[in-house]
Amino acid sequence: MLKFALAAAVSAYSIPAFAQTDPAAAFGAREGIEDIALSPDGKQIAFVAPGTGQSSALFVVPVDKSAPPRRVTGASGDPERLTGCYWVSNDRLLCSIYVISRASGYVVAATRLIAVDTTGQNVKLVSRRDAANAFYVETDGGGLVDLLAGQDGSVLVQRNYVPERSIGSLITKETEGLGVDRVDTRTGSAKSVVPAMRFGSNFISDGLGNIRIAEQFKPAGAFYGKQYQYFVDPNFRYVFRGVGESGWHALSNYNVETRQGFRPLAVDPTENVAYGLNRVDGRLALQKVTLNDALTMTTVFAHPSVDVDNVIKIGRKQRVVGASFVTDRRYASYFDPAIEKLRTVLGKALPQTPTISVVDASEDEGKLLIRADSDNNPGQYYLFDRAAKKLEALILSRPQLAQTTLATVKSVSVRAADGTMIPAYLTLPPGSTGKGLPAIVMPHGGPSARDEWGFDWYAQFYANRGFAVLQPNYRGSEGYGDSWYQKNGFKGWRTAMGDVVDSGKWLVSEGIADPAKLAIVGWSYGGYAALQTGVVAPGFFKAIVAVAPVTDLGMLKAEYDGSGNQFLARAFIGSGSDVIEAGSPARNADKITVPVLLFHGEVDGNVEIAESKAMEAKLRAAGKTVRLVTYPALDHGLPDSAARADMLRQSDTFLRTTLGIK
Repeated sequence: MLKFALAAAVSAYSIPAFAQTDPAAAFGAREGIEDIALSPDGKQIAFVAPGTGQSSALFVVPVDKSAPPRRVTGASGDPERLTGCYWVSNDRLLCSIYVISRASGYVVAATRLIAVDTTGQNVKLVSRRDAANAFYVETDGGGLVDLLAGQDGSVLVQRNYVPERSIGSLITKETEGLGVDRVDTRTGSAKSVVPAMRFGSNFISDGLGNIRIAEQFKPAGAFYGKQYQYFVDPNFRYVFRGVGESGWHALSNYNVETRQGFRPLAVDPTENVAYGLNRVDGRLALQKVTLNDALTMTTVFAHPSVDVDNVIKIGRKQRVVGASFVTDRRYASYFDPAIEKLRTVLGKALPQTPTISVVDASEDEGKLLIRADSDNNPGQYYLFDRAAKKLEALILSRPQLAQTTLATVKSVSVRAADGTMIPAYLTLPPGSTGKGLPAIVMPHGGPSARDEWGFDWYAQFYANRGFAVLQPNYRGSEGYGDSWYQKNGFKGWRTAMGDVVDSGKWLVSEGIADPAKLAIVGWSYGGYAALQTGVVAPGFFKAIVAVAPVTDLGMLKAEYDGSGNQFLARAFIGSGSDVIEAGSPARNADKITVPVLLFHGEVDGNVEIAESKAMEAKLRAAGKTVRLVTYPALDHGLPDSAARADMLRQSDTFLRTTLGIK
């Protein structure tokens, strides 16, 4: 019998709730827990919580709440951000830092790894330190490869080596590429485990401290200005090492443009296999291949309708226990009987939050950190003691919304003009009749992403304000196989935009939407879709809101010039007048007939703010109604509660004014 010990509705170390008189502030607030981890002994939790502006802080608290949370360290958010932490021992954490700023007109981003005691002392840089005589500055600070369970503070990290040479000196260091080092996070000392591999881009361990797989990109060269530079080619190569070997053997090839080939994700040392994704009958399936000369490949799990999108791993050794996929909702197929049984038990204990995941585990996997959420529940974290069969509520993900009635989300199918059924999610205002409502079509970003059932703060805000919200997974979205993905949402923009417009027509035909009060709202590619549907279906949507939108595909391609991903971006976006000219809303601004509201962060490294400025200028020149709101020091996701609240507040006012809603 499972004992369910429910703590206070909002625990002692939660963030205070907002007054419900300001829904923009409540829904726009950054998630109260941005990252969370369980200590190896299962007795402490480390979590990253937001502060004012973009700032964040790392806290540590005993799971038994015998002491209040203790602040360990933090970051201002401008320009450095604390993005997440791992326990490397019971008194030490490894954290990732993300830095983004604008320098000499360009947005520059970098990452670094640091280690710190739970007391906030003995801070050590775990990324390789930049040398004064290095050929170039390495912006990638590397990443964790293996926690080396039970080895008290030492980890395996992949780190970039940059050649060094001093003028007037014969001493040089020619080593270049990505290698794996064993780093003692307490002292900062490091020892090479895998020598730097030129054009190396990732390594996979077996969870026992052995590097078994290496990923390499195929370089393509070109002149950028007067300097010859290497770029990433769409083709990636994977090699493996046998048990106890130091040499490498060919494993597989994978093309990121065509998405063909076996892409390894994890290693199981017991079976001596690599798990990964591969195409089977036009959809991604989970396969495993033996890491020996035979390379015997077996399909572990495939779904007849959708892609498998990932493996499910658990514990500090990242043990593979299942496969993850999304139909109308996210599901898991577990091939570990104990985890499958656990899912059943937790599902019965938490029937109102069917989306349940294991976030972290103690060293022995006896204690599990669980997250449970649903469409109208933003999420809560629990600690599950497997031996005692005890589930204890710990902390809410969004305490600001604890007293707010949230909308339910329904999976629906929308018939497109050619008869194709488009999967979508419909969110109706709580307590509404569901008929004759002001409504919003909200296409997702990516473009190669997809929406799925669950809590969405953006859609929930508008539902709270009385709008019906429809989120279509238009053709070009991932997750539904090759025939649905087609050419992606840029090269296949005509099909994608047709599906988005048809989603609005469905809202009207079903009587859900008042056709005079129908708007479109989107972020990133979703913002592009909002603007481009204004071009292809002028006046159908009566108002357009676009956040950090792509507006000119030629400009988007140019943003990648000189970067390592230049070739990949150009191949993905496409070329030719039908894509670049016809597919760019900024080049067809004269066709848009309704008011437009734009939002953009000034240090956006995904989509340059110049695109929104160009869109605004073209619309003004064409005599259209447009306004651009910018946010200094913020990037693509606008990671600032006050800025998000402002964006929600202004967009709500704009929609109500434009659509004539009281």
